Amino acid sequence: MNKDIIAGNWKQLVGKAKVQWGKLTDDDLALIEGRQDQLIGRIQERYGIAREEAERQVKAWRARL
Repeated sequence: MNKDIIAGNWKQLVGKAKVQWGKLTDDDLALIEGRQDQLIGRIQERYGIAREEAERQVKAWRARL
């Protein structure tokens, strides 16, 4: 699934994102609005991980979708 599809289907994917990253709040997900760079940044912030790890997690999540 590419970035454009994620942005276009974001409302449908919010629930799956909540399951994957439970520390993300509804406000976080509303602000992200399907933007991959914003998602990576919020994951990095909430989980205290390096950007590379957050990118890896998002890439793996996209692949499963």
